[in-house]
This record gives sequence, C-alpha cells and structure tokens, in this order.
Amino acid sequence: MNDAQSPAAKFRALHESGCFVLPNPWDVGTAIYLEHLGFKALATTSAGFAFSRGKPDGGVSFEEMLRHIGEIAAATVLPVNADFLNGFADEPEAVATNANLCIAQGVAGFSIEDNTGNRAAPLYEKKLAVDRIRAARRAIDGSGIPVVLTGRCEAWLLGSADPLRVALERLISYAEAGADCLYAPGVQEPNEIEQIVKAVAPKPVNVLVSGFNCQLTVSKLTDLGVRRISVGSGLALAAWGAFLRAAQTIQKDGAFNLLAGNAASGELNERFREQS
Repeated sequence: MNDAQSPAAKFRALHESGCFVLPNPWDVGTAIYLEHLGFKALATTSAGFAFSRGKPDGGVSFEEMLRHIGEIAAATVLPVNADFLNGFADEPEAVATNANLCIAQGVAGFSIEDNTGNRAAPLYEKKLAVDRIRAARRAIDGSGIPVVLTGRCEAWLLGSADPLRVALERLISYAEAGADCLYAPGVQEPNEIEQIVKAVAPKPVNVLVSGFNCQLTVSKLTDLGVRRISVGSGLALAAWGAFLRAAQTIQKDGAFNLLAGNAASGELNERFREQS
C-alpha cells in the first residue's frame, strides 16, 4: 500500500473538501455493518464502548481502550478515528507516549480533549491544554504516519459559563498548536457553529449531532462550512433505547410486541459470514 492509499492518508483527504459523516460503532459487529452501509470512515465512541462493558464513560482502563481501538481498526478497511479522551494522561510527555501507543493500533486519527476528569477543575488550564496538543502533534510527526489530530474543547459538555468564548479561544490555540481538526461537542446553535468554523478556517471542524441537536442535518451543517459530522454515543444509545423499551415491556406487561421490529438475524448472519 502506498502512502496515498493508507487509511490515514485517505482520512486526511476526506477533510479537504465537502462534508462527511463519521458514525461511531461501539463493537466489531457494528463497525462491520457501518462499513457495509457505505460510510467512508468510522470513529470509536468511549461512552458506547464503556456502556457495553457495564462501565461509565471514562471508566474504561487505558489498556482496555487500546485493545478496543485496535479491534475496531482491524475489523474494517475504513479509516478509524479513535475517541482517545484526554490521552489517558495529564502531562504532555505522557500524552505523547500514549499517543504513540494509540497510533500503533492502526488508527487514522485520534482526538485529545481538555476534560481533566476532575469536577473541581474540569478543564485543563489553557497553557497545559495547548501543550498537550503540541505533544500529540510531535508524536504523530515522529511516527511518520499522517494521522489526523483532532483538538477537542469540552466547554459545552462541562457546563462552562460562556462556552462559546471558551471554545473559540481554545480551538484557535489548538489549531495553532498543530491540531488538524477542531471539535467542540455540545454546540448546537447554527450561528455558534458558523463562528467556530470561521475562527479556525481553513482547518476543518467536526460537529457532534446527538439527542440535543438532532434537528441538524448533513445539508444544514454543510452549508455552515462543517467538514465532519460524528454521532458520538448516539447509535449506541439508540440501541440501548430499543433494548430498554423492549425489556421493560416484557418485565412490566408480559408483552413481546416490541420485538416485532427487531433486525433480521438471517441478514446479520449473512453479513458476518461474508466477513469470516
């Protein structure tokens, strides 16, 4: 495989123009099926995977997450972007070390977020947050693989008092520090999305579409200048929603009618038999 055909190179090229959807499988089976549907790239979901393991988002160990990322990357020919949380480290040097281990799993991209995991101080101090992005950039450059680095600002998800201001300041700095793509999960107002796109241009912006902003469409986001759309844990939560409704109906009412809309096991057997 020449460099232009590598998953990382293909993933990087997807960001150069237009807008594409980056759906988030939470296991090997969902990754295989999303590839079958014709998506051009995939991304892992830390929450979706954690829930499948009976753990809260952020409760999966570093080693367990690396194995999961590697399994997803190996299950598909599509480029895979890793939801790498905060890099499983605070200090830049450790972020770089862990970034190299993530790259070794065969990913085409990964994200580094500024969520500390500490409720008393939920965002890393800005200088440290920027240094962490620089460290991840150095790791990628040293690998010789054109992995796409996404810089994430968690201002909306962490309830910052003025999330747009915080996100704009940080995402601009993350772009200058070497992030290839910028991402502020939780933004939902079109005018705020447009401000982010303009602030970091010409670098591409990822927007999360989930339950809080599901009225957005690919067409609307394309018109706002967004290059990449992910759904985070959205597909996993859709599956959980169907599971919960059916299980609760069985337990409460003794009725099985909600199983009528199930996926056909024959179709799934055929799809996965082809992969074997």
